[in-house]
Amino acid sequence: MKPGIFIDRRIPDEVEAYIAEHCEIEKWDGSEPIPRETLLSKVGHVKGLLTAGTKIDAELLEHAPHLKVVSSISVGYNHFDVGAMKERGIIGTNTPDVLNDTVADLVFALILGTARRVAELDLYVKQGQWKPEVGEKWFGTDVHHATLGIIGMGRIGETIARRARYGFDMNVLYYNRSRKPEAEEQLGVSYASLEQLLAESDFIVLMAPLTPQTEGLIGRDEFQLMKRSAIFINASRGGTVDEKALIEALQEGRIKGAGLDVYAKEPVEVSNPLLQMPQVLTLPHIGSATARTRFDMAMLAAQNLVAALSGQTPPNIVEELK
Repeated sequence: MKPGIFIDRRIPDEVEAYIAEHCEIEKWDGSEPIPRETLLSKVGHVKGLLTAGTKIDAELLEHAPHLKVVSSISVGYNHFDVGAMKERGIIGTNTPDVLNDTVADLVFALILGTARRVAELDLYVKQGQWKPEVGEKWFGTDVHHATLGIIGMGRIGETIARRARYGFDMNVLYYNRSRKPEAEEQLGVSYASLEQLLAESDFIVLMAPLTPQTEGLIGRDEFQLMKRSAIFINASRGGTVDEKALIEALQEGRIKGAGLDVYAKEPVEVSNPLLQMPQVLTLPHIGSATARTRFDMAMLAAQNLVAALSGQTPPNIVEELK
C-alpha cells in the first residue's frame, strides 16, 4: 500500500505525477495559501508533507502522529522547529544548489539596478522628463572594479563572487562563520572581519541564513560602519536585518541605497517607508522565481520525499536533523 502524503500548495503536473507513482496524494488546490486550520485537519493520517515555508512546529506535529518526513521546496528552513522534529524523529529536507545561479542572477540585478538607478530612470523617461542633456543628478555608480562584500559565503555566495570577479572585475571580500580557503584560491576572494568588510565595501550583499545567531545581524552599528556611498543588498531573509535601522540609515543618508528582496514582514506593508524611497529597489521575495528553477526545486523536493518514504536516505536532509 502506498504511503499517504499531503501537498499544501500547487506543484507542476509532472512533479505530481512522479509522486503519484509512489504515494497516495491529497492536496490543496486553492490559489491562496492553505488556512492553518485546514492544514491541521489534513495531516492526521499522512506520512509525508510537501510544503514550502509552512510553519512546522509542535502544534502541527501533534496533529500528525504518523508523519515521517517534511519536504520543503526551499533552501531556507527556518520554518522548521528543528527541536520538535528531532524529538519525534521526523526527517526534514530542503532544496539547495538548484537555485544558486538563479538567485545570483537576481542579486546582480539588484546591484546593477540600484547602482545605475534603473527604476528611477525608467520612470524619468516614461513620465516625459527626459531632456536632451541628462544632468548629473541622474548619474549612477560604477559596478566594475568596485569592492563587493559578501556576508555569508555559502553556495549562493560563491556563485555571486564568481560573477563579480570574472564578470565585473570586482574586488571581493567575504565574511563567513568559517573561512573558505578553496574559494579564496579558486575565485581570488579575500576573507575579512565583518567590520572590515562593512567599512571597505562599495556594495554589501547579505546572504546569511536566518538563525538565532544571525537574527538582526545588520543593525544600527553596522550601518554606521558603511561608506556613505555604499549600496546594501539583502536577498537572504528579512530577519537578518534590523529594518528600522535600515530605514533610518537610508533616510539620514548614511548609505546611498538598497536593493531588497526580503523584509521583516512579508508581504511588505504598503505603509513601509522603504516603498517611498526612490533609491531603494523593492522586489517581492522572488530570488528563485523562474519557471525552470521552481520546477527543479519542486522535483528535488518530491525526490527527497519519495526517498524518505521508501526507506532510503534523502539526498538533502537539513544539517540539524542528520
